Amino acid sequence: QKGAGGEFGKVRDATAQFHNTRTAKAAGYNLVPGLDYCFDNPGVGGMGFHYINTALLDTNIDPLKPEAMVYIPGPNGRLQLGAVEYIVPAAAWDAANSQPPTLFGQTFDLNQALGVYTLHAWIWKNNRLGMFSDWNPTVSCK
Repeated sequence: QKGAGGEFGKVRDATAQFHNTRTAKAAGYNLVPGLDYCFDNPGVGGMGFHYINTALLDTNIDPLKPEAMVYIPGPNGRLQLGAVEYIVPAAAWDAANSQPPTLFGQTFDLNQALGVYTLHAWIWKNNRLGMFSDWNPTVSCK
């Protein structure tokens, strides 16, 4: 994990503008039909709403250009940036690689239902399950 703090500072700097969803939308981050709901796992935690930049969905992993911004429902329904998510299409990745993608020393999770590898980084909201956990117990869609 050496040097990761500095890397996360750079990711925060690169994504700070996206605290405002209007700015995120202007940069190509939007709700995608079929994935446009608040992800919740009762008893474990939530993720929130994923604003995905579909133009970034390829096998290139750029720490400073996450494929998704993950927003948490906050007070008065206002969305707050909680995490970034890196998303790699599994079929394209697997065609050229024998191992799942990695970033920040973490191996991406395979979401078979969606056909993608994912890695969450809770850089804007503390997650007691760990910065790279999919679910955050303090996030609720209720």
